[in-house]
Amino acid sequence: MNGLRRWAHAWLLGVALVLSACSSLPRVDRAAIASEAIEVSNATQSGFRLMPLGSFSFDTRLQLIRRAEATLDVQYYHLADDASGRWLLRALRDAAGRGVRVRLLLDDLYTGGRSDELLLGLAAHPNVQVRLFNPFTAARAHGLLGRFLAAPHEWRRINHRMHNKLLVADGAMAVIGGRNIADEYFLRRDSDNFIDVDAFAVGAILPPLQGLFDRYWNSDPVFPLEAVATSSLTPVRRRALFEDWTGLEHTAPPPPPPHSDVLGHAPLAQDLGRGRLDLVWGSAYVFADHPDKPFDGEAGGELLETSVTYNVFEALRMARHELVASSPYLVPGPVGMQLLSDLRSKGVDVSLLTNSLASTDEPLVHLAYTRYRDAMLSLGIDLYELSQRRVKDNMRMFLYGASLGRLHAKLAVMDRRVSYIGSMNFDPRSATLNTELGAVIDSAALADELLTLLEIDRQHNAYRVRLAVDGQCCEWVVPDRDGTMVLTTEPDSSRWLRFLGWLLQPWVPEEHL
Repeated sequence: MNGLRRWAHAWLLGVALVLSACSSLPRVDRAAIASEAIEVSNATQSGFRLMPLGSFSFDTRLQLIRRAEATLDVQYYHLADDASGRWLLRALRDAAGRGVRVRLLLDDLYTGGRSDELLLGLAAHPNVQVRLFNPFTAARAHGLLGRFLAAPHEWRRINHRMHNKLLVADGAMAVIGGRNIADEYFLRRDSDNFIDVDAFAVGAILPPLQGLFDRYWNSDPVFPLEAVATSSLTPVRRRALFEDWTGLEHTAPPPPPPHSDVLGHAPLAQDLGRGRLDLVWGSAYVFADHPDKPFDGEAGGELLETSVTYNVFEALRMARHELVASSPYLVPGPVGMQLLSDLRSKGVDVSLLTNSLASTDEPLVHLAYTRYRDAMLSLGIDLYELSQRRVKDNMRMFLYGASLGRLHAKLAVMDRRVSYIGSMNFDPRSATLNTELGAVIDSAALADELLTLLEIDRQHNAYRVRLAVDGQCCEWVVPDRDGTMVLTTEPDSSRWLRFLGWLLQPWVPEEHL
């Protein structure tokens, strides 16, 4: 079997190298794909509902799709070929059948292969358009490795990915935040589900969100699906395959959401059914990286003034008393460390939550994080790392079920009043390589809800990290039945994983993570 696997890899490499010689982006008529302008609203306030529970979050998306009357604009980094992804695609197909204009924009990193056929089947329906951000043009059926191997001469381009997450219905209601469309974001996997929070939004924030989607939809890195993906099937056959793959035989429906979530909210359908939304209100502004976002490839390089990272850092910088934040991938770099140092020098209490070595799905990113862990603790920052074991043991309030949790929420609360929610991680990739989308919201009520969720994770699902008595890193502290338990090695992790981390840590190129 190993010999066969090595032969297959060698064959794939050969195919990729041949294909790389002829890969190029297709020519498209940019004028022909221009979209209509969206009328600007006179509203001044925005309404929000946080969604910490995965089943609520998925159901909200379905409700918006099912109730849309005119337009649906959907933008995601990852839409998986699994039950959640296929169910959402079928809902989009149903909306198109009602006459709704559906525009689906996906980053091309996780497409290809059967996903191409699935998306082509959706695009074969009237009223549906599908476009890809920064597409791969060769070896699309050979997996992620094959596609990268087929484009070594385009590394700078294909390393630039669209990390935005956005769904807009009728230009009037939206979902923003960090969740992609895949089972693990909605608690539908037996293990390794992501812990995340996103938000339903209405009001003044909608026209800017719609405008940001339109800017991406018509941008130079975006291409129609049909210009990149090919199929020998007729449109009729594509639609038939789409019906088969998204039908009940291959796609399980999502479980219904519970009667209420940890914040006391009922499912959105109940509010929509009675014509009254239970929302918190505040002023907000939204921002996104330019689709052609430049990057210098240098960790700690100057932040771009038009970038999401710059705007978030400026919001964090305004904190006067307290900053509580969550980032699954926490690699502050020199610029971020200077920001944290400046906040601490002003007397701002800073509390950060990130993944532990055991809970992260990106161990190389965690290795880069450990370069800054001692320095953050020395600044007096309260640092917490998510514990998979504690998440599973507590199973609090239907938040994460019996799964092993991985933190994915990108949140910040300043002075118990101003909040950030979006797709940006506190790391070099978000700062210089990927495009992101986020919102800053001035609402004490929303800040209070976010702090409630962050406190649950800090107190019940995480270890507190501190310097040892001798000033060396690190100790992991957790309440125990008999008092306080103190661990002196990376908790819940194997000796092999810790050794590998020690071995690789000096060589991790954090600017490309």
